[in-house]
Amino acid sequence: MPFREINSKMVEATLAPGQKLFSQRGAMLAYRGEVSFTPNIQGGQGGVASMIGRRVAGEAAPLMTVEGSGTVMFGHGGHHIQVIELAGDTLYVEADRLLAFDGTLRQGTMFMGSQGGVMGMVRGQVTGQGLFTTTLTGHGAVAVMAHGGVIELPIAPGRDVHVDPQAYVAHHGEVRNKLSTAVGWRDMVGRGSGEAFQLELSGSGAVYVQASEEKL
Repeated sequence: MPFREINSKMVEATLAPGQKLFSQRGAMLAYRGEVSFTPNIQGGQGGVASMIGRRVAGEAAPLMTVEGSGTVMFGHGGHHIQVIELAGDTLYVEADRLLAFDGTLRQGTMFMGSQGGVMGMVRGQVTGQGLFTTTLTGHGAVAVMAHGGVIELPIAPGRDVHVDPQAYVAHHGEVRNKLSTAVGWRDMVGRGSGEAFQLELSGSGAVYVQASEEKL
């Protein structure tokens, strides 16, 4: 179910009978047709296990299920919106950045310590992801929110990408990532915000970077 970008801060989704999508509660701006909105307590396609994992950490974002026949416009807080198309791979993104996504995508939860141990958990705190992050897997579209617009940077073997953790939004694909200290790098570029780290991503996929260090 593709999202049509109305402008940089609004998207529109077309629903047909038998289709559904999930959106952040309060994100619906307007709609046409016979469309229903139902609070979702099952954690999306990830089920109860996904929901419980995030509830324990206090990091779950409330969702609603959107079904019916018509078109729905979404936006939230005046944030910029980036539409990401998944082709069978996995998107890693913090739950509160999710505006809306295809109901066909499988939602899960990943413990940050499973990628890099203690440094993985530190990375979660630095990037604002906390101890858990949300995963969306399958074929479909995801609309995520960011400050100041978003740029997509491809990641390929031998072409690693280094990102300021405060500007990181999401990534997808077969990507390895680690947090490394970079005091000299931050001092050199004049961005010493008190967190002398950079996020290094390698493998094959893409990372999304916002034009701001402000969190949602």
